[in-house]
Amino acid sequence: MASELRVNTLKDASGNNSVATSVVFNGSAKAWVNFTGVSSTSPRDSFNVASLTDSGTGHTTVTFTNAMSNANYTGSWFTNSDASSGITNLSNNYAGNFAVRATGSYQTQCWATNGGADAFHNDSTIHGDLA
Repeated sequence: MASELRVNTLKDASGNNSVATSVVFNGSAKAWVNFTGVSSTSPRDSFNVASLTDSGTGHTTVTFTNAMSNANYTGSWFTNSDASSGITNLSNNYAGNFAVRATGSYQTQCWATNGGADAFHNDSTIHGDLA
Protein backbone atom coordinates (compact mmCIF):
# COMPACT_ATOMS: atom_id res chain seq x y z
CA MET A 1 0.00 0.00 0.00
CA ALA A 2 1.45 3.34 -1.07
CA SER A 3 1.38 6.27 1.30
CA GLU A 4 1.58 9.99 0.78
CA LEU A 5 2.96 12.74 2.99
CA ARG A 6 1.69 16.28 2.34
CA VAL A 7 3.49 19.23 3.94
CA ASN A 8 4.02 22.89 3.15
CA THR A 9 7.27 23.46 5.04
CA LEU A 10 10.23 21.28 5.99
CA LYS A 11 12.32 21.91 9.13
CA ASP A 12 15.44 20.30 10.51
CA ALA A 13 15.29 18.04 13.58
CA SER A 14 15.67 20.97 16.01
CA GLY A 15 12.72 22.83 14.43
CA ASN A 16 14.96 25.45 12.79
CA ASN A 17 16.07 26.13 9.23
CA SER A 18 12.70 25.85 7.54
CA VAL A 19 12.21 25.74 3.78
CA ALA A 20 9.03 25.63 1.74
CA THR A 21 8.58 22.42 -0.24
CA SER A 22 8.09 24.53 -3.39
CA VAL A 23 11.70 25.74 -3.00
CA VAL A 24 12.92 22.15 -2.79
CA PHE A 25 10.87 21.12 -5.82
CA ASN A 26 11.51 24.18 -8.00
CA GLY A 27 14.98 25.22 -6.88
CA SER A 28 16.88 21.96 -6.63
CA ALA A 29 19.09 20.65 -9.40
CA LYS A 30 17.17 18.07 -11.41
CA ALA A 31 20.38 16.46 -12.69
CA TRP A 32 24.12 16.89 -12.25
CA VAL A 33 27.27 15.06 -13.25
CA ASN A 34 31.01 15.27 -12.69
CA PHE A 35 32.83 13.37 -15.44
CA THR A 36 35.99 12.85 -17.45
CA GLY A 37 36.07 12.78 -21.23
CA VAL A 38 39.67 11.54 -21.46
CA SER A 39 40.33 7.95 -22.63
CA SER A 40 36.79 6.83 -21.77
CA THR A 41 33.87 9.12 -21.03
CA SER A 42 32.79 8.16 -17.53
CA PRO A 43 31.10 9.78 -14.54
CA ARG A 44 32.86 10.28 -11.22
CA ASP A 45 29.52 11.00 -9.54
CA SER A 46 26.06 11.99 -10.72
CA PHE A 47 22.38 12.42 -9.97
CA ASN A 48 19.56 11.61 -12.42
CA VAL A 49 22.10 10.70 -15.13
CA ALA A 50 21.56 7.32 -16.78
CA SER A 51 24.56 7.38 -19.10
CA LEU A 52 27.27 9.39 -20.84
CA THR A 53 28.15 8.85 -24.50
CA ASP A 54 31.32 9.98 -26.24
CA SER A 55 29.85 11.78 -29.25
CA GLY A 56 33.18 12.87 -30.77
CA THR A 57 36.19 14.91 -29.72
CA GLY A 58 35.02 17.37 -27.08
CA HIS A 59 31.40 16.21 -27.37
CA THR A 60 29.57 14.25 -24.67
CA THR A 61 25.89 13.32 -24.63
CA VAL A 62 24.34 13.19 -21.16
CA THR A 63 21.19 11.05 -20.91
CA PHE A 64 18.78 11.59 -18.02
CA THR A 65 17.35 8.79 -15.88
CA ASN A 66 14.12 10.82 -15.52
CA ALA A 67 13.35 13.10 -18.47
CA MET A 68 12.67 16.81 -18.31
CA SER A 69 9.16 18.08 -19.17
CA ASN A 70 10.50 20.08 -22.14
CA ALA A 71 13.80 21.11 -23.72
CA ASN A 72 13.68 24.65 -22.29
CA TYR A 73 15.60 23.80 -19.11
CA THR A 74 18.70 25.70 -18.07
CA GLY A 75 22.02 24.58 -16.78
CA SER A 76 25.63 25.34 -16.17
CA TRP A 77 28.73 23.56 -17.34
CA PHE A 78 32.34 24.00 -16.32
CA THR A 79 35.46 22.50 -17.83
CA ASN A 80 39.10 23.41 -17.34
CA SER A 81 41.55 20.58 -17.74
CA ASP A 82 44.18 19.47 -20.17
CA ALA A 83 43.07 16.45 -22.17
CA SER A 84 46.52 14.88 -22.42
CA SER A 85 47.70 15.12 -18.82
CA GLY A 86 44.51 15.47 -16.78
CA ILE A 87 45.79 18.58 -15.05
CA THR A 88 44.97 22.23 -15.52
CA ASN A 89 46.88 23.63 -18.47
CA LEU A 90 47.24 27.38 -18.04
CA SER A 91 48.46 27.84 -21.63
CA ASN A 92 45.04 26.82 -23.02
CA ASN A 93 41.70 28.50 -22.55
CA TYR A 94 38.81 26.06 -22.31
CA ALA A 95 35.26 26.88 -23.28
CA GLY A 96 32.09 24.95 -23.89
CA ASN A 97 28.39 25.05 -24.38
CA PHE A 98 25.21 23.00 -24.31
CA ALA A 99 23.95 21.73 -27.65
CA VAL A 100 21.30 19.37 -28.96
CA ARG A 101 18.91 19.78 -26.02
CA ALA A 102 16.08 17.24 -25.76
CA THR A 103 13.77 16.15 -22.94
CA GLY A 104 15.80 12.99 -22.37
CA SER A 105 19.36 14.23 -22.99
CA TYR A 106 21.68 17.06 -23.95
CA GLN A 107 25.13 17.33 -25.46
CA THR A 108 28.10 19.30 -24.15
CA GLN A 109 30.77 20.64 -26.47
CA CYS A 110 34.27 21.50 -25.27
CA TRP A 111 37.16 23.14 -27.02
CA ALA A 112 40.49 24.66 -26.11
CA THR A 113 42.60 27.32 -27.78
CA ASN A 114 44.34 24.48 -29.60
CA GLY A 115 41.06 23.04 -31.03
CA GLY A 116 38.53 20.43 -29.91
CA ALA A 117 39.40 18.84 -26.61
CA ASP A 118 38.35 15.93 -24.44
CA ALA A 119 38.64 17.48 -21.00
CA PHE A 120 39.52 15.70 -17.78
CA HIS A 121 37.29 17.80 -15.48
CA ASN A 122 33.69 18.47 -16.51
CA ASP A 123 30.88 19.55 -14.18
CA SER A 124 27.29 20.03 -15.32
CA THR A 125 24.09 20.94 -13.48
CA ILE A 126 20.54 21.08 -14.91
CA HIS A 127 17.57 23.08 -13.54
CA GLY A 128 14.01 22.92 -14.82
CA ASP A 129 10.86 20.81 -14.55
CA LEU A 130 10.91 17.03 -14.58
CA ALA A 131 8.32 15.30 -16.75
